[in-house]
Amino acid sequence: MASSTNLQDSVQAMDETVPRGDLLMGGWERTGPVVVEVDGSAEGLRVIDYACTEAMRSGVGLVLVAAYPARGPQAVHKPWQTPERVGEFLRIAAAHVRRQVGQALQVTLAPAEGARAKVLSGAARDARLLVVGRARRRGPERLIAARANLALARRSDCPLVVVPGSWKLAPGHRDVAVGTDGTVLSSEAVEFAFQAAAERQGNVIAVHAVRRPLSPDGSWVREGDLALAEVLARSAADYPEVQVTRYLTNRPVVAALVHKAHEVGLVVLGAHAGRLPIGDPVARRAMVAVATPVAIVPHKPTAYTRRLR
Repeated sequence: MASSTNLQDSVQAMDETVPRGDLLMGGWERTGPVVVEVDGSAEGLRVIDYACTEAMRSGVGLVLVAAYPARGPQAVHKPWQTPERVGEFLRIAAAHVRRQVGQALQVTLAPAEGARAKVLSGAARDARLLVVGRARRRGPERLIAARANLALARRSDCPLVVVPGSWKLAPGHRDVAVGTDGTVLSSEAVEFAFQAAAERQGNVIAVHAVRRPLSPDGSWVREGDLALAEVLARSAADYPEVQVTRYLTNRPVVAALVHKAHEVGLVVLGAHAGRLPIGDPVARRAMVAVATPVAIVPHKPTAYTRRLR
């Protein structure tokens, strides 16, 4: 996180409506704010740091969102999530932002009644990014949490970034890794990865895992490289300043992403958007295993891409 000595001394909390974001060139270059979930935990402050860094980098506002359950059975199971406690969590989060970046950001506090997924997806309707944390859970609970975040990505209209609670800003980690299957279904994820790399003044590592037996003549390398070249072509032309490294491997895709995650500051994956469950084991396992923030970029199906399924 940037030191407050380099910025101003306080953040102005605002209640005005956030302007509607614009979707340019069919991609993810939105002008809306960065929206971040506030959960009241100490680790959650690092997630807010990440969101704050992204908002500062993009020159947009920051929206701090916290959900509390409606009165009923759910409220009994979550007695700490009352409107009063949620308001306190938001004030603590706003004070944390104030100490970090001063008046450099416009900040909106957004407490809301309702289920987490509904509240967050609603708050992020016109957002540039939705940022949530990844709690330190073990065993099946980690996969359950990852599945919930995939469902949230499905409902959201913008990329979802899942930040490990152990995340710390590393200025040298400017590069972005993107997992691609070599088809048009990866197009939004690739475009978002290039934009993120350009904003960071970094480069892109395109990870493609071959999922068929390897041919002895090495043709799998040529075929994989051709598939990557096709899916990368448009974004590479749009961002000529971003250098691309193509990483072809026969390792399992999650293992390849974990390996490359140590070299980058962000891992980007695509996911199918819509009302049906995503059922994406790669994205789910990557969110659990990768120690770097993971961006899930929903793919909006078209008549053409539906025929490819």
